[in-house]
Amino acid sequence: MGMKKDSMKPEESRMVVFQEKSIRRILYENEWWFSVIDVVAVLSESDNPKRYWSDLKRKMIQESGMSQPYDNIVRLKLLASDGKQRETDCANTKSLFRIIQSIPSPKAEPFKQWLAKVGYERVQEIEDPELATKRTKALYRAKGYSDDWIEKRMRGITIRAELTDEWKKRQVGREKEYAILTAEISKATFGLTPSEYKKHKGLKRENLRDHMNDLELIFSMLGEAATTEITKTQDAQGFDENRTAARKGGRIAGHARENLEKETKRMVVSKENYLDAPEKRKRLGKK
Repeated sequence: MGMKKDSMKPEESRMVVFQEKSIRRILYENEWWFSVIDVVAVLSESDNPKRYWSDLKRKMIQESGMSQPYDNIVRLKLLASDGKQRETDCANTKSLFRIIQSIPSPKAEPFKQWLAKVGYERVQEIEDPELATKRTKALYRAKGYSDDWIEKRMRGITIRAELTDEWKKRQVGREKEYAILTAEISKATFGLTPSEYKKHKGLKRENLRDHMNDLELIFSMLGEAATTEITKTQDAQGFDENRTAARKGGRIAGHARENLEKETKRMVVSKENYLDAPEKRKRLGKK
């Protein structure tokens, strides 16, 4: 069984693709950790990758005569198919190479090459942080997003990072607390928590902000930027004080949204997903 690390606070998660198959990975302490189940599914092409991985672990233990025949298998929370964060076995690049050797597959060698590349990306990004931004922009362009939208999305990511940095400094550290504070800002800004917002747009596993239109992104940024400023100027400490700051920051964005809606007679919150209907956007004169 993989070792569970309760103290882990993953900094970032991101999906990567190998031969049109999605593999979940998560960044922790400047190293990528990959979902073993996803890797097994790609290489084994099994209808039941969880069972395959369970049998493979048992086989590896028997062959090695050890209770833990591979290094650094840990259980981290990744986004599951039901849209919830669930603990799953994860391995770093070194451990995955050992696991791959135990799976007979014609994809093994190309997967090793791919893994070496995506694993090394983080080393490059540490040395040159601008590479991470460039790669993210390229990924969004490949998915069909406009340059204007991408710039707003990237700015939103920066504003979000500034806010979470403040939370880290102010005795707010647990993932659950981050989620609660984020929900407070969203509720005050849009009248919806992130989970309610995703349901409104018909989303499941997808990233909510990747499916927001320009105005939705702008008000998201305003809510979080306002929260950051209030947090700093009022020197909010601990979860309760930061929760109050989150509500205040969200209300500032919420009032601005309501004023715009009164002037335009149009709701900002939309059921439309940004990439759902390119033909519709074309008819509306949007790019």
